[in-house]
Amino acid sequence: MKHMGTQKIETERLILRKFKLDDAEHMFKNWANDISVTKYLTWPPHDNIETTVKLLTLWIPLYKNNNYYQWCIELKETSQAIGSISAVNVFEETDTVEIGYCIGRQYWNKGFTSEALSAIIKFFFDMAGVNRVQANHDINNPNSGRVMARCGLKHEGTLIQAARNQQGLCDICVYGLVKRDYDLTCKNNKYML
Repeated sequence: MKHMGTQKIETERLILRKFKLDDAEHMFKNWANDISVTKYLTWPPHDNIETTVKLLTLWIPLYKNNNYYQWCIELKETSQAIGSISAVNVFEETDTVEIGYCIGRQYWNKGFTSEALSAIIKFFFDMAGVNRVQANHDINNPNSGRVMARCGLKHEGTLIQAARNQQGLCDICVYGLVKRDYDLTCKNNKYML
């Protein structure tokens, strides 16, 4: 892998960029305090904006590390932070990144998550020299799997009670894509930018 850190990425409707402290209000309002958004995530909804500010205060200094990948999803039309997407795990020995994402409920079913994920996949394969991109979701959250599949990731299996989220122990569906398959099939996918 050639670590590059969190680079600014622009798509048709989005800007993927580093978080800044000014994003706290939109982050809190648009997704971090919403139990519907965090239902299948590993962290609970934020009770107040101070929790969001504390989290951003922890994240922002990490941008100095080239192996830290945490993007704010900004909607160009409004310049608002509407979600986040990141490499939640980096596995150096296999040149693999595991992607996690969340987006505000009012932005669901509009293709924004697919647009962001496809841009991140392209970045990791074409720029950072990653060999494998993977992601997983709670079996009870199939919409997340549809986003992964739309962006070229293949369902590889289900792990029984292999994770814990806001619902407790859960089964997770694992999706993955390797560079050779990305080169062969995904570069022409309409979600691949």
